Amino acid sequence: MDQPQVPPSLSLFLPNQPLTHAVNRDRYDRQAFIKEIEKVTGRRVIVYMSNLNHSDSAILREDIAPFNEIIASIDKDSDVDFIIQSPGGDPNAAEIIVHTLLSRTKHLRVVVPQAAKSAATLVSLAADEIVMSNTSELGPIDPQVTIPTSFGLAFRPAQAFLNGLEMIKKEHANGQALNPAYYPFLKGVDAALIDYCLKSIEHSKRLAVKWLSRSMHKGNLKEAQRIAEELINIEKYPNHGQVIDHFDAKSIGLNVVYKPYGDELWQAWWRLYVNYIVMMREREVVKIFESSDASVML
Repeated sequence: MDQPQVPPSLSLFLPNQPLTHAVNRDRYDRQAFIKEIEKVTGRRVIVYMSNLNHSDSAILREDIAPFNEIIASIDKDSDVDFIIQSPGGDPNAAEIIVHTLLSRTKHLRVVVPQAAKSAATLVSLAADEIVMSNTSELGPIDPQVTIPTSFGLAFRPAQAFLNGLEMIKKEHANGQALNPAYYPFLKGVDAALIDYCLKSIEHSKRLAVKWLSRSMHKGNLKEAQRIAEELINIEKYPNHGQVIDHFDAKSIGLNVVYKPYGDELWQAWWRLYVNYIVMMREREVVKIFESSDASVML
């Protein structure tokens, strides 16, 4: 018996592997939408999306392999829109991600739908421009270190740790009795930890200056240094999670392009973003690395 023939016009829309397509239809839909955005902008789209509600969402060295997998499909000297959401993480891993990204990029535009904090803010400084809206936030770039406390190990800003140590020294020098609350803190303090804090601060500052000098403040080392000093200043930003919105980011001196919520292109990016966050919440996904022709989910 002859098999029914699919009309030629219809066969163009049918996948070769229907079951695979059905299982991965959400990813295929997102990638098809990314292609539509690329057609409008004439730019490649790269997505790094972290689940902010997951404990393992930080930027890590384990991100480098999947990120490289996505970047491999991008031609050299491409104009790239890098959509990022991350709470931050390891500055060294962020540095490798930036180097990998810039190896393929002629013009880099970082898009922040909601949050690119700490080390993710550092990554954003490598962009020629940062696109933000009313929902977008960057954050201070002061590095966090593991500090012993009475409740166990905790992350604290490196500069705040050094400031606290200096405060204890001054109290002791003035003849005040040492507060017992300081004992767990001082028990884990040694010269190596102090040196590590100092070097971590300098490292974050160096990366900020390096990337600002090659991007939005190319050739203007003095301005790059000023902005880096401001972003790492815990007197101005005492809370590591503090919001730096598009107004603040622009006033600091960053090249921020503001998109109102109703902007057509912003609506496209936002639609893509909410698809990611809903799917990640439902499936308890930690991270997604995606482009129009490659995808890795962790």
